[in-house]
Amino acid sequence: MVTEAPTGAAASRASIVDVAQRAGVSVATVSRALRDMPNVSKATRDRVLRAAQELQYAASPLASGLVTGRVRSVGVVLPYAGRWFFAEVIRGIEEALRDHGYDLVLHVVSDAQRRADFFESLPVRRRVDAILVVALPLEDHERDILRGLGLPLAAVAEPVHGLHGEFVDNDATARLAVQHLVNLGHTRIASIGGDLHGPERFSVPGLRTGGFRAAMAEAGLTVRPEWEVDGRFTAAGGELAMTALLSQKGGRPTGVFCQSDEMAFGALKALRRSGLRVPEDVSLVGVDDHELSDVFDVTTIAQPVVAQGAAAARWVVSRLERTADPDAPDDEVCLHPVRLVLRGSTGPAPLEH
Repeated sequence: MVTEAPTGAAASRASIVDVAQRAGVSVATVSRALRDMPNVSKATRDRVLRAAQELQYAASPLASGLVTGRVRSVGVVLPYAGRWFFAEVIRGIEEALRDHGYDLVLHVVSDAQRRADFFESLPVRRRVDAILVVALPLEDHERDILRGLGLPLAAVAEPVHGLHGEFVDNDATARLAVQHLVNLGHTRIASIGGDLHGPERFSVPGLRTGGFRAAMAEAGLTVRPEWEVDGRFTAAGGELAMTALLSQKGGRPTGVFCQSDEMAFGALKALRRSGLRVPEDVSLVGVDDHELSDVFDVTTIAQPVVAQGAAAARWVVSRLERTADPDAPDDEVCLHPVRLVLRGSTGPAPLEH
């Protein structure tokens, strides 16, 4: 098939994303090919150069200066920094980068205005060689802005289309938690998770809730809609959610799947305030293996949070240091294993009265 090269205004608007689409490769591969880096096959480089010529693409001096003038810094973009999960991811990233002689530049986009300012001004253009996106769902235009930089990009905890990813299987995580409760004889099981319809569009609450529902169905158990409660992934939210569950008519659950350990901590507080025993009256299982889970004796599905951050950092460094397989896809997803950690918050279902 023959395609006409764009001319005039159309040509002037061609971006690195357009070249990638025309050549059928990733943006990062286009960047490496145009810089004549050795970790690109000759066939791929020829295809990229042909696409760039057809589109009359010319890399901006700013972007070219960025990718050729190494500053040995990696940008990390995330919605929060103070919460345990994010702090642990940052720890893994920082340790891995330090081992390779790179610094971390943190960008916390905690509200709509800061997020808009970040993507409009793109401060990372002047300061970093690669970007990691941590638990931040991106709008299409935000993703395209980042990809247009021609930098190595990776995502942690929240998938971003076209980016390398380091995650856990959230569906399987929920199934493992529910199966543990079912094996203990529980049939009245509730879920404390996140907002499934909020504007932030995080995928984790939906995936874990989906796994909860699937595991319940496989066990032949009914999911009561009023027993799926939003705990906002915080201890305070977990306490409120557990209080709401206990105030409902028609009996209470004997087992509760908390989609994070922090919500389990709050739920534990609400149960104790209500005079209920854990696990004799109600069993709780969380997710994460938070550093305080052992202190509060909470059974949990452990995920390697630090390892996910470290793996993402090593991946972008491998692209920068030209040690990666040149034919490896830039949007590969790596799933990290989870495991059940038994503690004192789960036990056999109480006998029916």
